[in-house]
Amino acid sequence: MSHFMRAAMISLLTGLLALSTAPASHAADAAKLALVIGNARYPEFVLNDVANDAQDVTEELKRDGFVVDRQSNLTADAMRQVLDRFYARIERGAVALIFFDRFAIQSNRQTYLLPVDAQIWTEPDVARDGFSLDSILAEMNTRGAAIKIALIDASRRNPFERRFRRYSAGLAPAIAPSNSLVLYSAALGAVAASSKTEHGLFVAELLREMRAPNISAEQALTNTKNGVVAATKREQVPWLSSSLTTEFSFAGSVTQPPDNKIGDPTKPEPQKPEPQKPVCEAPQAEPPPSADDLARDPVIADLSRKIAANANDVASRYKRGQVYAIKRAYALAMQDFDVVIRRNPGDGEALNNRCWTRAATGDLQGALADCNLALQIDPGLSDALDSRGLVNLKLGRTAEAIKDYTDAIQRNPRSSSSLFGRGIATRKSGGDGATDITQAKSMNPDIAKEFAGYGVWECVP
Repeated sequence: MSHFMRAAMISLLTGLLALSTAPASHAADAAKLALVIGNARYPEFVLNDVANDAQDVTEELKRDGFVVDRQSNLTADAMRQVLDRFYARIERGAVALIFFDRFAIQSNRQTYLLPVDAQIWTEPDVARDGFSLDSILAEMNTRGAAIKIALIDASRRNPFERRFRRYSAGLAPAIAPSNSLVLYSAALGAVAASSKTEHGLFVAELLREMRAPNISAEQALTNTKNGVVAATKREQVPWLSSSLTTEFSFAGSVTQPPDNKIGDPTKPEPQKPEPQKPVCEAPQAEPPPSADDLARDPVIADLSRKIAANANDVASRYKRGQVYAIKRAYALAMQDFDVVIRRNPGDGEALNNRCWTRAATGDLQGALADCNLALQIDPGLSDALDSRGLVNLKLGRTAEAIKDYTDAIQRNPRSSSSLFGRGIATRKSGGDGATDITQAKSMNPDIAKEFAGYGVWECVP
C-alpha cells in the first residue's frame, strides 16, 4: 500500500471513529417530524380559533425545518390512521413533535385526546374513544425518536366532562419517556377560560418564543409559560415537564445557553395580582337555550330518535336528561329523569341528577328528598354530597352545606363545584373561604357563572 493510500485510509478511519464516538448531545441535524391536529367541529361546539392556531403552528414548524402533517376534525378512525402514519415516519434519532388543539380529558390519572366523534357518557368511555397521551409518547420513543415533544392546547372545560359529574377537571401529568418535553396550556387539573378571539393566548406566546433565536427548546417553552402567566395575572399557569438532555432549539443552534433555567432573565417577574374585593352583584349567567337551539342540537336529535324508536330505551332518556340539564333546559331534563326514576327507583345517579336539577330551579325540598334518597342508596356518592351541599347552601343551612362539601372533597379533591360551594358557604357563615374560591376558579374559570345560574354568587355583603 502506497504512503498516499495509507494516509487516506488513516484519515477515513479517523473520521469514522470521530463520528462513532462523538457525543449524541446535539439534535440540530436530526430529522424533524411533526403532527399537528386541530379538532374544531365537535357535535356540540364549533370552535373558531382552532383552525387559525393549527395553521400558524404548522407554518412556524415548517420554517424551523420540520416536516409537518397537519390534520383537522379527525374522527377516531381517522385519528388512529394519522397517528400510525406519524409513527411510521419516525426514524431513529429523529425529533418527533405532536401539537393537539382542543378537547382532552383525564381519566384514571391519564390524559386522553378526543376525536370529534367521541361518544362519552361514563368514565369507561374515555379510554375507549380517547387517545392516551402517555401511549402516544411511549410509541414515539419506541419508534426511535431521540427527542419527544408534546404541545397540548386542550386544558378546557368541555361537554364530555359535564355529562358525568364524577370527574377530575383539566389534564393529568404525562408519564413521558426520557428526553421529552411536554407543555399543557394550563396547570394540572385546571382549565383555561374559553377563547373569545380568532387566536389563542397560549399559541400566540408559544409562536413568539419558538421564533426567538439562540435559546433552547426547553427555555422557549419556559418563556411561553411565563408569558401566559404574566398576561393572565397568574389566572392561567401552563404546566411544563422536561426530561431533555439533548441540546435542541426550534429556531436553530443555541450559541449561548442561558444560565437561568427557571425563566428568561430579561423578562420581568409576573406581578402578583392584588386581592380583589367582592363585588356585590351576580355574575352574568348564560341565558337558557331557545327551543330552536335545542332542536338543532345533534346529540339531542340523535337521542330523541333512539327514544322514539324504543320507548323503553332508559339509557338514552337518561343521557338526554343530562344534556338538557347541562344546557339549562331544566323542565325537559326533569321529564326525562322522572321517567328513568319511575322505571328504576333505586338509580342513585338519576336521583342525584334530578336533585341537582331541582336545586337549580328552586325546588329545594324536592331536591333535598332526592339527594337524601340517593345517599341512602350509595352513601359514598360524592356527586350527591355536592348536590346536597348546593341545596343546603340555598336553604341557608351553611353548616350542613360545609359538611356536605367537605365530605365530597374528601372523595373528589379536584371538584371545582365542591370547592367553590364550600368557599361561598364559609363566607356566608362569617369565615373567609378565599382559598377554596381561588382554587375552584383556577380549575374552572366559569364556575362563578355556573353558580350564578343556580341563584348563588360569590359576593356576601
